Amino acid sequence: MNNTSNVSFRIDTDIKKQADRLFSALGLNMTTAFNIFLRQSIREGSIPFNITVKTPNTETVAAFEEAEQLLKDPNTKRYTDMEEIIRELNS
Repeated sequence: MNNTSNVSFRIDTDIKKQADRLFSALGLNMTTAFNIFLRQSIREGSIPFNITVKTPNTETVAAFEEAEQLLKDPNTKRYTDMEEIIRELNS
C-alpha cells in the first residue's frame, strides 16, 4: 500500500523555475528536495538553516568592506577620541 500524501502550495513562478534548475543540477526534483528539507527539519527539530531579518543589504555590506579596507590601510587617518574628530570636522 502506498503511504504517501499529496501536498499543494503556491510559489512564485520565477522562484520555482530557479529551484527546478538548481535541483535538476543536483540530480533532484522538487519532491525529493522538499522531502529532504522536511526530513532535515524533523531531524534537527527546527528549520535547518538560520532565518534572520538582520541580513545586511548590499549598501551595508559595501560599507563593511570599505571599513575593513580602511582598517588595513596604514595611511588612513586615526583618531584617539570624538573631540579630535569634531575639531577636525570644524576646522
